[in-house]
Amino acid sequence: MTLLVVSIIAGMLTVLAPCILPLLPVVLGGTAADVTDKRRPIRIVFWLSLSVFVFTFLLRASTILIDIPQRFWSYFAAFIIGFFGLTLLFPSLWENLSAPLQKIEIFSNKALAEGSKKKSVWGDIIMALALGPIFTTCSPTYFVILAAVLPESLSKGVIYISAYIVGLAFSLLVIAYAGQKILLKLNVAADPRGRFKRTLGLLFIVLAILIGSGLDKKIETAILDGGFFDVTKVEQTISEKLIDDGDGETEEPLKESAPTEETSGDVSQDVSVQQGQRTPQGPQYAEIVRPSGFVNSEPFELKDIVGEKVILLDFMTYSCINCQRTFPYLNEWYEKYKDEGLEIVGIHTPEFAFEKKIENVEDAAQKFGLEFPLVLDNNYTTWTAYENRFWPRKYLINIYGEIVYDHIGEGKYEETEARIVELLNERKEVIGEAGNVSKTESGIVSGKNVAKSPETYFGAWRNSAFFGNGTPGAIYEKDFSYPVLTLKNNFYLDGTWAIEKEYIVNKEAGASLRYRFDAKDVFMVAESVEGAVIEVYIDGKKIDPSLSGDEIGGNLNITGSQLFHVYKGGKGEVRELELKVIEGEAKLYTFTFG
Repeated sequence: MTLLVVSIIAGMLTVLAPCILPLLPVVLGGTAADVTDKRRPIRIVFWLSLSVFVFTFLLRASTILIDIPQRFWSYFAAFIIGFFGLTLLFPSLWENLSAPLQKIEIFSNKALAEGSKKKSVWGDIIMALALGPIFTTCSPTYFVILAAVLPESLSKGVIYISAYIVGLAFSLLVIAYAGQKILLKLNVAADPRGRFKRTLGLLFIVLAILIGSGLDKKIETAILDGGFFDVTKVEQTISEKLIDDGDGETEEPLKESAPTEETSGDVSQDVSVQQGQRTPQGPQYAEIVRPSGFVNSEPFELKDIVGEKVILLDFMTYSCINCQRTFPYLNEWYEKYKDEGLEIVGIHTPEFAFEKKIENVEDAAQKFGLEFPLVLDNNYTTWTAYENRFWPRKYLINIYGEIVYDHIGEGKYEETEARIVELLNERKEVIGEAGNVSKTESGIVSGKNVAKSPETYFGAWRNSAFFGNGTPGAIYEKDFSYPVLTLKNNFYLDGTWAIEKEYIVNKEAGASLRYRFDAKDVFMVAESVEGAVIEVYIDGKKIDPSLSGDEIGGNLNITGSQLFHVYKGGKGEVRELELKVIEGEAKLYTFTFG
């Protein structure tokens, strides 16, 4: 309930956000283009709201938009807005181009009033749809819904997104109708070829140039730096306050589970319902739901395996260091017990967009030697079916299809293997198979995690606790400078960087990042399409070969989309890391520590 309230407030505040202020004249101008049309504000706001809603689900549930950069939508919107401005400057242009559409409009909707109104309908729709992707970059609450609530619960996600859009639409309609009323009283917008319309057209063209060139982002940055209209911080404060003091709902963004040796919780439970002479040992398994692809196997369902084998279901994602540290154990268990009736099924639920690509998952499976089946859960449907919130998480499903063991995070390897062996022997007894399965000593030497620094996200979605010299939760581009004083567990930028939703990306050679950490190891999720080279410094000096992870000669070569080992120290201690991009563009997603 708390997030529902916050979502409505967030939508209402969005119209005052720095990233929307430059676009507000477009919406107002569209509604003012014909002040005698009382339906026009509703039409524009409706289609804009629909665009926001549809674009939200394309972002969350589709791989179509993975490789489309944010700038594309800026260029697209700039083109539409600029064209709309030209039609206001030269009305005959739209009259000629819209002639075929007018015929469709007349045929399909004879109830509309004068022909002059019909001419504007398609233009209103196109302009409003073009603004949708631009309007989805301004609200911390919007990002929480997109990144956390939707994957966990489709129904709740729809409700909260709808609430956000209701708040946004309400504010836009109030402003639009107020503007129309003022213009009608002033009687300045009646002439379709008058100065007002032409001035409005010029304004649209100027805005199109600002959006297409990226100057709107610089204006936004100046507003943010000046402390004016920074409603994102206001909304963030309201959101955190309401959720922290609310009714106990868990609405935080998804995060990897911290490596832990604490008891994870065995879900074995007493169940009063009897199945024959046997008491069920846990809840029944949930089926794989609408998978996006399969690696290492043909398509299958768990029901094809239940009753024949014991299943270890592992929720993972390949760039997660916590998951990667469990891979050697999974590989060992698969090798030791697959012929004894164990099937491991990896549910690959992506944390970042690039992890949705099946070729990336295939490459990762080969790199880490994962030979058991991997199911791509790109839409978080199986994740939701198990009400999961962590990477990694392991469920053991016995021969009866019951979930009898549930472990979150790393650790508990001895206990997990012991349960696997126990369930395999139960299987042999049930199906009448001879022999006995014995647990053998593991050959894996596991290191202890001594990190005191938290996982740190760079992208606008989740950087609010870590961005030392920037604006948390905002998407923009800026020329940064290091401050004189820096704090531990905060990242600081120098040079020109673009802050995107999931990552930051350098916009010039020499752009750098600093971070003071307390850990033994530093890992970084990074991506580069054409390749990038990063110089790595520790405490102001080029990294020593003895401390290098994946570096060669002190340089980290970023290729593809993966997790890189940046620093490997002999002990946990406080050090300052600096990364300087000397070649190419590198998308940096997150630091994790060990």
